[in-house]
Amino acid sequence: MRTRRKDLLAYASGSIGMGVWVTVPGLLLLYFLTHTLGVSPFLAGLTLLLPKIVDVVVHPLLGSRSDRDARRTGHRRGMMRVGLLLAAVMVAMFTVPAGLSGAPAALWVGGWFIAGNLLFACFQVPYLTTPSDLRIDYHERTRVFMFRMLFLTLGLLGAGVAAPALVAAGERENYARMALLLSGVMVISGVVALTGVRRLTAHAGFRTPGENAHSVRGDLAIAWRDRDFRALALSYLFTGTTTHLFLAALPFYTEYVFGDSGLTAVFMGAFLGPAVFAGPVWTKVSRRIGKQRGLLISQAVFLAGSLAPLLGYGTVPAVAVVVVLGIAFAGLQLFAFSMVPDAVAAAETRGTARAGAYTGVWTATEASGTAIGPYLYAAVLAAGGFVSTTEGRTVVQADSAHTALLIGFTVVPAVLMAAALTFQLRWTLDRSGMPVG
Repeated sequence: MRTRRKDLLAYASGSIGMGVWVTVPGLLLLYFLTHTLGVSPFLAGLTLLLPKIVDVVVHPLLGSRSDRDARRTGHRRGMMRVGLLLAAVMVAMFTVPAGLSGAPAALWVGGWFIAGNLLFACFQVPYLTTPSDLRIDYHERTRVFMFRMLFLTLGLLGAGVAAPALVAAGERENYARMALLLSGVMVISGVVALTGVRRLTAHAGFRTPGENAHSVRGDLAIAWRDRDFRALALSYLFTGTTTHLFLAALPFYTEYVFGDSGLTAVFMGAFLGPAVFAGPVWTKVSRRIGKQRGLLISQAVFLAGSLAPLLGYGTVPAVAVVVVLGIAFAGLQLFAFSMVPDAVAAAETRGTARAGAYTGVWTATEASGTAIGPYLYAAVLAAGGFVSTTEGRTVVQADSAHTALLIGFTVVPAVLMAAALTFQLRWTLDRSGMPVG
């Protein structure tokens, strides 16, 4: 079965809103906390990390719940509708009352961040399970995810360029206005995606989860015992940690290395712009050499590119390196996500496939990476003696802080990506010629 382009376009549009949520907190929240709200780097890191611990527990629960809903109703769209409330929460998270700074401000942001992550999971888990639900083959799953990654990249690119520009003045009102504007995009894309999911499953067929009763713990055990899925998930944990560390560190890198915070939007454009065109290219690469080799190449390129800033070059070479990282980033996302349905399809041949449960574990892994990356960078800043400040005030950072923010932007991501590559080498499904159909 080949999916229809118009259905794919509607389905993939949901990734625009997802890209907004992934980008805005990942890119700006650490900087917002340390430069506008006066939160110390250590506490800011915890503010980003602790809400994600909730995600690690909740995502597998939602995955199993999604399977139950699919058996009962024949679709997974109910949870996605609840997830549309995420837009209101993002506005609240960035609308910090004027009297709050330091620890109280961190508590406000962290509380809304927890609520936002829960609502994001309600949308994300059933949304990402859709390709596993469809009655399509190995290459068609790559095609579905190519469309999805194209629109995700558009969301990342739009938010990555617009959000820093909208908050360039660094005032609280700018952050609140930015969140209100981008939340409208999230609602529209989510509504269109619901239509796309309905059309895709109606045309390509829907794999209803098995009727046998099972527990969340049993689902987790089955997913973890799957050697290939476990290797893929662990690899993506380190990959996601690396890429989200990059996002969190970028505003610090542009301000303290190049002395121009306005370059954040430029670098995000350089990072994500080429990724829009790289997705279809990576799809052709997949048909030639398979997803596993494509993913390993992407990881190796990102590892090498992470170390390049240690050479101390100027703005133009820096933009060129970021472009290369963006091309690799497109491959990291496309190949990893399109391999999850392959693992589910392989498990189905063994009679153990539970698509929602697998996706729940996967999204929990992704959520962990989004939290650990910024937390690690915040910890490196704290170790280097970085001093936070509030809006309208500047401080002179010590040499150790400058060294820490550069090491955190280069060496730490390279080490993390090396770990991701090591785990990915354990994937076996592609070794005999892409056998997952």
